[in-house]
Amino acid sequence: MKLIRDPDDITEEIRCCALSIGNFDGVHLGHARIIERLTSMAREVQGPAVVFTFDPHPVCLLRPELALSPLTRTKRKSQLLSRLGVQAMIAYPTDGDLLNMSPAEFFQSIVVDRLGARAIVEGPNFFFGKDRQGDIRLLGQLCESRGIKMAIVDALQSGENNYISSSRIRELIGQGNVRDATQLLTAPYRIRGMVTHGVGRGVKIGFPTANLEVVDTLMPAQGVYAGRGFDGTASWPAAINIGPNPTFGENAKKVEVHLIGFEGTLYGQPLEVDFLARLRDIQTFGSIDELTRQLAVDVDQAVKVAD
Repeated sequence: MKLIRDPDDITEEIRCCALSIGNFDGVHLGHARIIERLTSMAREVQGPAVVFTFDPHPVCLLRPELALSPLTRTKRKSQLLSRLGVQAMIAYPTDGDLLNMSPAEFFQSIVVDRLGARAIVEGPNFFFGKDRQGDIRLLGQLCESRGIKMAIVDALQSGENNYISSSRIRELIGQGNVRDATQLLTAPYRIRGMVTHGVGRGVKIGFPTANLEVVDTLMPAQGVYAGRGFDGTASWPAAINIGPNPTFGENAKKVEVHLIGFEGTLYGQPLEVDFLARLRDIQTFGSIDELTRQLAVDVDQAVKVAD
C-alpha cells in the first residue's frame, strides 16, 4: 500500500486506476463492500485500486465548529484499506482551492488529469465539488463523456432499515457500545495516544497503567473496557479505564491502560489500544482493598475477552 500525502508524489503507476473518492472514516463493512467492487473493477481495467480521501475532512475548514473527532487516523485508515486490497490511498491536502472547485473542475483536475482514472466506484450518497453540488447523476454524465466506467454500490444494512455508516458507529462508540460497533467495522475500534507519567497509584496496588494523552480519534464513553494494547512490536490483553478516579477523589477524565503481562516502561512512546467489550461503569469504592478486588475481576474478564 502506498500512502500519498503530496499530490506531486502521484506517479504513473498510480494512474489509469479504478478510483473511489470518499472519507472512509472507520473503514466499516459498507466501505468494504465498495472496496470489493473497486478491486474487481481494477482487475477489469488492468490498473491499481486507489482510494482518494481528504486530510483534513472538508468540514474542518468549512464549518470547524461542526467538526467531529474522526474514527481513524490517516495512517490507520490506509492500513485497514490495504487489508481489503487497496493499493494506494491519496490523503489529499484539503485547502480553499480544492473546496472551491466546481464538480466539473474537480472531475477534470483530479479524476482525469491527475489520476487518469479508468473506473470509478461510489456509494449512492456520493457528492463532490463546491458545496457538494455534484451528485451521482452528474458523476455518471461526466464519466460517460470521458469513457470512464462507473459503478454504484448500494448501502449495506445491518438489520431492517439500519444502514451501516460512520455516523451510526460513532454513536455506538460514544455510548460505550464498542462490541456492537466492532460488529460493523472491519477491525476492532482503536485509539492511539502517547504514554505519559501518572501519579503512580497503579504500581503501588499491583495494577500499573499506561496513561494515554494526545488521543486524536473519538473517545469511547466513560467506563472500564476489555481490549488489547499494541506498542508496535507486541500486544497484550488490556483492562482500560476511561474516566475519573472517584475512589481517590479525582474528577479529571483519564485514559489508563493496564497491559496484562507487560513488564517494562513505555513512557514517551505511542501506544495503540483496541476496544473489545465494555465491562462496567466507573465506580467509587469504599476502600483500596475493595478497589483491588474489583480490578482483579476486571483483569480476569479482560483476559477472557482478549484471548
